[in-house]
Amino acid sequence: MKKSIDIEKFEKRLGYTFKDPKYLLEALTHPSFSSTNRSDNQRLEFIGDRVLGLTVAEAIAKQDPKASEGKLAPRFNALVRKEACSGVAQEIDIGLVLKLGRSEMITGGRRKNAVLGDAMEAVLAAIYLDGGFQAAKDVVLRLWERRISNVELDARDSKTRLQEWAQARQLEPPVYTLINRSGPDHSPIFKIQVKLQTGEKTIAEAGNKRDAEQAAARMLMETLKDQE
Repeated sequence: MKKSIDIEKFEKRLGYTFKDPKYLLEALTHPSFSSTNRSDNQRLEFIGDRVLGLTVAEAIAKQDPKASEGKLAPRFNALVRKEACSGVAQEIDIGLVLKLGRSEMITGGRRKNAVLGDAMEAVLAAIYLDGGFQAAKDVVLRLWERRISNVELDARDSKTRLQEWAQARQLEPPVYTLINRSGPDHSPIFKIQVKLQTGEKTIAEAGNKRDAEQAAARMLMETLKDQE
């Protein structure tokens, strides 16, 4: 199977060259694009989630050998959640090579956290099937390196941090508003806005309200930090 120029460029960004491109093709195929003759990336996503989880668990345990399970768990969750996967996917521009159905493209599928996060996990599975666990592990450690180094900050509850920030300045608590709910019932996308009394606001998307609220709060905290 001959690779397109776009796929070859993506492999360079990914840092892995596939021996059998069929695995990558399947990983980049969203269910909205699949058909009876074409597999989508849902099964690979399932495998990739486990590859990512094992790699991250080992990495953070080595990073802090004396940490208890109670301290490791929130760090682990911060690194494997869909938002983190989506962030990595955006950094390597996975959206440029995704195969999406027309309706998904119209609704901005190439920018949706859930779509990007699922595809990132599927790509990790594709690497695992094509080159083995060590190859997939190497890619995870390289792409997640900065996040693993800064995981203590990322693991903190962003909604709590934002509320404490507002209280310290005698402001009303942040207000979270559901802007939109889209996608099928089995895979919904929630768009949440968080707004401060002073007018600052951010919007984020995720597969459930809690994650979307946390993501919006985290984005707003980063904005506030830049303004200080």
